[in-house]
Amino acid sequence: MNSSHTHSSNCSCCGISRRCFLASSAALGLTIPLLSSAQMEFPTESELKQPINLTDFRPKPPVRIVGVVVREKPPYWLGWPGTSYDVEGMRKHFEEAFIDAAKKVGVQFEMLPNPIEDDNALEQFINQMSTEKPDAILVHVQHLYEWGRVDKMRSAKVPMIVWAPLGTVFTTQVHEFARREGVCLLSTLDTSCLEQAMRMVRAKKQFEHSRILVVHGNERKDETIDRFNTNIRHVPREMMEKMFERVPVTEEVREVAESMKKKAEKIVEPTDEDMINAARSYVAAKHLLRMEDANAITTDCLGMVTMKTVPTPPCLGACIFQDEGVTYGCEADIFGAMSLMFTSYLFDKPGFMNDPVPETIKNELITAHCVCGTKLNGFDKPHEPFIIRSHSESALGVSLQVLWKIGQPATLVRLQSPNELILDNGTVTANIDTPPAGGCRTHISLKMDNIEEAKDVLGFHQVVFYGNHRRDVKNYCQMYGINVIHSSAQARPMIPADA
Repeated sequence: MNSSHTHSSNCSCCGISRRCFLASSAALGLTIPLLSSAQMEFPTESELKQPINLTDFRPKPPVRIVGVVVREKPPYWLGWPGTSYDVEGMRKHFEEAFIDAAKKVGVQFEMLPNPIEDDNALEQFINQMSTEKPDAILVHVQHLYEWGRVDKMRSAKVPMIVWAPLGTVFTTQVHEFARREGVCLLSTLDTSCLEQAMRMVRAKKQFEHSRILVVHGNERKDETIDRFNTNIRHVPREMMEKMFERVPVTEEVREVAESMKKKAEKIVEPTDEDMINAARSYVAAKHLLRMEDANAITTDCLGMVTMKTVPTPPCLGACIFQDEGVTYGCEADIFGAMSLMFTSYLFDKPGFMNDPVPETIKNELITAHCVCGTKLNGFDKPHEPFIIRSHSESALGVSLQVLWKIGQPATLVRLQSPNELILDNGTVTANIDTPPAGGCRTHISLKMDNIEEAKDVLGFHQVVFYGNHRRDVKNYCQMYGINVIHSSAQARPMIPADA
């Protein structure tokens, strides 16, 4: 959690603020009752004028992956990869690829110096991994006859990435092994896939080090999402309303408003005052995250708009959050936020949580919402074009109409629970304006793959993002025990007239 910040509101005896005390106590595993909103210390005027680096909220936990080679004792005679295969040369070549991938993803990789070439070495390795419990092991297979030993490594109960370059495995050897929970098999010469495999391990650790702030209702409580071990902190909706009231028009607020105006293709409805209020909402969300030691947020945005407790929806700020790898979900939907985090942590791209609409003439899926990141190709890539609009349902504030690339493959995911995920794919065919269409500002049409009727797509508040990542998502779900369902597999029979 984020607990490195300091505060000026200190107690007189020791110079430690109540917020810092709570954060320190939590880090030590002490149980401290949650304070009511009336008891919470909001930032001072001076603190509110100090900019907060948004990317600091993205968790960066240490991740350790241990690599090992398993093989017959050289020199080889018969059996793939063959006697002409440069065993030591290829071992060095792939080890360099492992190290390079780890650096790019930001994880610690440690290659054990001694290959496993007999059962004694295998037993020692299993005992070592069972004791140390790294976040994953990467097994480099260098001989066709080693799959019995590779399978025994599962007894260490550590997630396994198995690198089996072409010529070291037959399909018949891995029919069952390749489908085991906790296993990701990579049988290829394409080392670029190693980065995504390591991102899986990193993402799991990021989930474990995340707290989602759910801003809704009147209750304060903490809970944990099973399997992901992600902390959920519920706080009253008035926390955001009060924080917004306190945020002044600072230099940061003006810079955010002007920066977004300059990047936009055009501005349609919002006024300068709308832009300022939207930027204040963005700043307020950062301060609330820091105040609650959280890494992500989802708010009862429609409730605040409906009751007119704030002059602007949080849509603009939520878009900026998504572009910096920090989840800001809509409508206090916890698993919607978890699905956004899934995309963010696993692929380093923002996702688009949406409402699904069937287009029955073209047989396409329309996905629409008023919050969408603009850096759809990746956090470190240029933004896609966008138009500054109002929040469609209320005609208030600022939202973005992000223009998706036509012909772009896309993936759709929705965590239904800690144990089940909807996974589908499609291709972007159009950006739709509102009006003439009703609905939200970012409004894209997808031609779905392998789904006979678009109206049969499962789920609500699914998250759509750039790229065909179907296999990558399935790899993560297999590694960490999540059941995957596809809309194409769910037959929808006609309902009788008298039903």
